[in-house]
Amino acid sequence: MKKFLKNYKSTLILLCSIIIGAIIGIIFKEKCEVLKPFGDIFLNLLLVSIVPLIFLTISTSIGKMESPKRIGKILASIIGVFVFTSLIACIVAFFVTKPINLVNVSDTEKIRSIFEVAEETEKVNIMESTVNLLTVNDFSKLLSKGNIIALLVFSIIVGIAINMAKEKGEKFKEVLISANEVMQNIIKIIMYYAPIGLGCYFAYLIGTFGASIGAGFLKTFIIYAVVCIVFYFVFYTLYAFIAAGKKGVVVFWKNAFAPTVTSIATCSSAASIPVNTKAAKAMGVPNDIAETTIPMGTSFHKDGSIIGSVFKIMFLVCLFGSEVNTFKILGVALLANLLITGVPIGGGTISEMMILSLMGYPFEALPILTMIATIIDPPATCLNVVGDTASSMMVARIVDGKNWLNTQDKKIVKKDKSKVKENKKDDKKKVKKEVKKTSTKNTKTKKQNKKTK
Repeated sequence: MKKFLKNYKSTLILLCSIIIGAIIGIIFKEKCEVLKPFGDIFLNLLLVSIVPLIFLTISTSIGKMESPKRIGKILASIIGVFVFTSLIACIVAFFVTKPINLVNVSDTEKIRSIFEVAEETEKVNIMESTVNLLTVNDFSKLLSKGNIIALLVFSIIVGIAINMAKEKGEKFKEVLISANEVMQNIIKIIMYYAPIGLGCYFAYLIGTFGASIGAGFLKTFIIYAVVCIVFYFVFYTLYAFIAAGKKGVVVFWKNAFAPTVTSIATCSSAASIPVNTKAAKAMGVPNDIAETTIPMGTSFHKDGSIIGSVFKIMFLVCLFGSEVNTFKILGVALLANLLITGVPIGGGTISEMMILSLMGYPFEALPILTMIATIIDPPATCLNVVGDTASSMMVARIVDGKNWLNTQDKKIVKKDKSKVKENKKDDKKKVKKEVKKTSTKNTKTKKQNKKTK
């Protein structure tokens, strides 16, 4: 119980503050507008820190990367499997949420005016808009939260440049790493205020828009949980079958319990790496594949988070009364996860900012995405972790062929036999040594007896 409370302490506090905020909003309604400034303080602190957070986390994480010593085929297979399974998760989430209004809000014009969502007045050339999205013509513009994607591109280039500089870039890298550590602590300090900020902000939302938005969060969680359960049993069974047929399904479900329980108990993909790697090996996945796929998956492959991103986007689409653009929603959800979740700390916030930027929604809507991320965290982590295990089996199928599981079993049997032979040899050697010792002892005793006589 103590471990459970320790792991879920922050999540439970945030949930309690959101529930209290909802109750206050329902009771006092429009009067809750007086609480908005307290929510704005949290939002402003978060928005101020987002630019240095993106630059420092992305540039340092890329700058610290070392060239992997794994076979190219394994890495290529891992990337292929991650993209494939992520796309499946994205499509499933989209087709589930498309016919459903996650939040029923009739007065969308009021919402648009409060969040200051501007209408598109002129169509810009595709190439021109792409250039404006990826780059800016002045360094000072990189410091604006309105140019998140351009900042992301610049941060990646800085990280690569640090790697290219090697020893000469070490001092600069150390400065950035040090600054990044300070930035992470700044985020921690801001998050201490999160329960008050989010509680007040949620009270304001409920009081302004009515209980329908609160019901929307509950509805989102219920539908998300159902999707996760179905995805967990149906698609991971399918992936295991693709990897190794019926035998693969049996082996997968025989060993999937430990990673599942660990992920839900810890609510952390990183904390589940040791148990998950052990489970993958128990499923027959070769050591080199398991030890590469699981850690990489923890950073770059998150089925639960991708499904969650689609839910976040569709929530905003319903909230603001926007048109549903299938390819845009799928593309944004994939980009916001495959590229951003590799960031060790703050990746979730950066991902949400990227969603808002690419979808054209105001950054003031960030607390809404934070609330959704909070309520779906446990089931999302479960899919993130177990999805890596299933992916490792598929990677083994690609690298070692369709009979990889049988060959792996034969290798294990051979190892066991060789161990038995070695043990037998060791036993024989021990027996011989003991016989020699006893014989030498006997001869010594005989000599001593003769002397005494």
